[in-house]
Amino acid sequence: MSKKKNENEEEIKEEVVAETMDDISEELPAEEPQAEETDARDEKIAALEAELQAKQKEAEELKDRLIRNQADTENYRKRLLKEKEDAVKYANTALVKDLLGPLDDFSRALEASKNSDNIDAIREGVSMIEDRIYSILKTSWGLEIIDAEGVPFDPNEHEACMMEVSEDAKEETVSMILQKGYKVNGRVVRSAKVKVTKPAD
Repeated sequence: MSKKKNENEEEIKEEVVAETMDDISEELPAEEPQAEETDARDEKIAALEAELQAKQKEAEELKDRLIRNQADTENYRKRLLKEKEDAVKYANTALVKDLLGPLDDFSRALEASKNSDNIDAIREGVSMIEDRIYSILKTSWGLEIIDAEGVPFDPNEHEACMMEVSEDAKEETVSMILQKGYKVNGRVVRSAKVKVTKPAD
């Protein structure tokens, strides 16, 4: 009886040990899944490294493009500045070219006056040259002459250099032009110097 009991206890112990070993083996991770996880992790790291390299390359390209754009912008700014300086420097070239013809006429008139006693002819020639100059400046450059007498005094166009009082005057009026004034495209570039007649107080 005691022997049988001992055998039963031994069998129970063996069963318990076997079940425990089975439980332990179930809990332990299999070798295959560990290898798969390692491979997946390596692939992910490799993918991240490749993406990082691509981003670094893109950043370098953007940096290079930015540097080139800055250089282009600086060159463009310098070119605009040079063009502006040239425009200011040579702004009057067209005007000078327009006046070269009348200047040649003046030279010819002066040369002709040395061998001529005909003052009227010389005066007429000079008057024609003056008319030509005014015509060029009016047509091509918008010149207007301020030289009208008998018009109301306008401080925007006239500079009063002399003043007289008249009982007949109803308002301040330009009675004499002492020096012509000029406007270019409607803007006064030189006021006319005038004598003004004003009404008595």
